[in-house]
Amino acid sequence: MKNDLVKPNERVDDLQNGFYVIQDPEKFCFGMDAVLLSGFARIKKGESVLDMGTGTGIIPILLRSRTEGRHFTGLEIQEECAEMAKRSVAYNGLESDVSIVNGDIKEAAEIFGAASFHVVTCNPPYMIGTHGIKNPHMPKAIARHEVLCALEDVVKAASRVLTDRGRFYMVHRPFRLTEIMNVLTKYKLEPKRMQLVYPYIDREPNMVLIEALKGGNSRITVERPLIVYEKPGVYTKSILDIYGMV
Repeated sequence: MKNDLVKPNERVDDLQNGFYVIQDPEKFCFGMDAVLLSGFARIKKGESVLDMGTGTGIIPILLRSRTEGRHFTGLEIQEECAEMAKRSVAYNGLESDVSIVNGDIKEAAEIFGAASFHVVTCNPPYMIGTHGIKNPHMPKAIARHEVLCALEDVVKAASRVLTDRGRFYMVHRPFRLTEIMNVLTKYKLEPKRMQLVYPYIDREPNMVLIEALKGGNSRITVERPLIVYEKPGVYTKSILDIYGMV
């Protein structure tokens, strides 16, 4: 029974698309950034996808629900998170379409083999050691701060596991944009699309969505800004579209 897959301290969140995700509010729950990344990523029919640092498994589950990719794999270093993500996959009956692997992003090429995925997605830790306050609860700290892997580790691993002309999708913070672009081009991942996300139309952006092409030429398209709220508590139509609520 499905209830047997959920532990007493956990909850089941309805994704409003026929799928569900198991979460432990005491550890780490997915946020809007993961949802926006899944909406930004373009997955073609028959492609294989790796989500690095998958956490709850939300991105593979969302991509499975909205694309025609062949198979989706989530890689997660924290054993408890990986185990919970596996139970979410089973809860949705997606075992044949989504795999969760417990392992280190830095060892992705050794785990899966070089050039083994058409697409890689990642919602990595945003903060370096001097940015923000580290969460005393380690699962949350690992998700938010570069405790176990840095930006360069993520990009290097993505480049190694991507096929030639494969695509890398990432959500990050705009204040690190110069660093992001430099690291991407260092590992032959050419930025091709970028979208800035603003909480309100008159505020500074607080997220950036990036698509990079392995072996691509130097040319980037900056998409129209994505505004989250019309006013406090009221999402814009663009956000409702991404959430499938229109």
